[in-house]
Amino acid sequence: MPRAAYVAGHLHTISGGSGFGPKMTFQQARASRCSSCTIKEDMSNYWTPQLYFQAQNGSFIPVPVAGDGDDTNGGMTVYYLQRPGSPNEKLYGFPEGFRMLAGDSSKRNFTGGLDAKAVSFNCLGSNKAETNSMPKYNCPGGLRAQIFFPSCWDGIHLDSANHKSHMSYFSGTEYNTGVCPSTHPVHTISIFFEILYDTDRFKDQWYGNQQPFVFSNGDNTGYGFHGDFVNGWDVRVLQKAVDTCTSDSGQVERCPAVTQFTATEYKACKIPAIVNEQSDGWTKTLPGCNPVTSGPEPAKPVAGCPAASIGSPIPNYVDLTSSRRWSYAGCGTDGPSQRTLSGASTTSLDMTVEKCVDFCSAKGFRYAGVEYRNECYCDNKLGADRAPQPGIYGNCNMKCAGNDRELCGGPGALSIYQKCTDSSCKNYQFNAQASS
Repeated sequence: MPRAAYVAGHLHTISGGSGFGPKMTFQQARASRCSSCTIKEDMSNYWTPQLYFQAQNGSFIPVPVAGDGDDTNGGMTVYYLQRPGSPNEKLYGFPEGFRMLAGDSSKRNFTGGLDAKAVSFNCLGSNKAETNSMPKYNCPGGLRAQIFFPSCWDGIHLDSANHKSHMSYFSGTEYNTGVCPSTHPVHTISIFFEILYDTDRFKDQWYGNQQPFVFSNGDNTGYGFHGDFVNGWDVRVLQKAVDTCTSDSGQVERCPAVTQFTATEYKACKIPAIVNEQSDGWTKTLPGCNPVTSGPEPAKPVAGCPAASIGSPIPNYVDLTSSRRWSYAGCGTDGPSQRTLSGASTTSLDMTVEKCVDFCSAKGFRYAGVEYRNECYCDNKLGADRAPQPGIYGNCNMKCAGNDRELCGGPGALSIYQKCTDSSCKNYQFNAQASS
């Protein structure tokens, strides 16, 4: 059944299939044209709250994941783990339409149950044990947030009102291994999230006697960390992988049941924003109505807050159809050895889309492409293997050197504009799902 369309109360970082949306069904997930995860048969979506750094003046800025300096390709590691209760117990993949939630956004103290134990933090480089709350000391190797999902299904409901009661953790005292209770007898493959945040970049900005990080739900304890999973797998392939890919190596390459996207393909899989609210850079408050709370009592929704609205996709291009009779063709790919557009080029510390289009137009070229913030390339031809692909948003997410409100390509990615040759002058329209 389609779900009601509403905006979540706090900001999340979402990974997975491009079919993600406010009324997403299993069929829409399966119709995704790409995924930011590596396995082609998995069009599921996985998400967790965004982590922020809170400065001494009270303002906030998102914390990128490790290795993603501009916070443009951030994601997570999702493990599918074999945790049978007995050596020969059969494990099951998730059925069509299945979804679940782990954790509780309102928690601000350690409640002691298995669901609380399933949330943990690993302060890499500190030589200290994992904790169930965010540590009050710097993590030289980054802060890794972790959550283990319940693995016991009631076998009936694909979802529940709280997105949790149709699932259960194991019987006994361990959240990540054991036997399923009789109320939830179907033992599924186990899902485990890891998100490594680059908190060390803020090591010289700590103040006071508390740690300065807070999740987007206003939680500065970590007890309210949570994760969501919406199934988008080819369920037959998932079950085959569960049955046959039993190595604990963690290497997808050792599972012949699945195939993989290339790094270029999964990094290009993004979707446009549909909520017009600032989510990057410095902000005075957290997005939504999320005051910082430390507990120990559960956080409560703030009354009287205006709800954010869902709108049309926010364009990632500059509309030049009227002013210059050029249109946005989409986000294409480039390579260092053989340029996609090789007719002419220029670089500028104040590069904008308009500046590049004007440069190429003056030289008589049909195509103009901006790349890596300050590079401009021109040509009269565009190879099909490098051209923007239908339903692929692309990795064009770097702000222009001369205008931070415009996007000028990315690493190995070109924001491509083309000269209009007839009365039809329309910009590229993004469609995240394949045609049926």
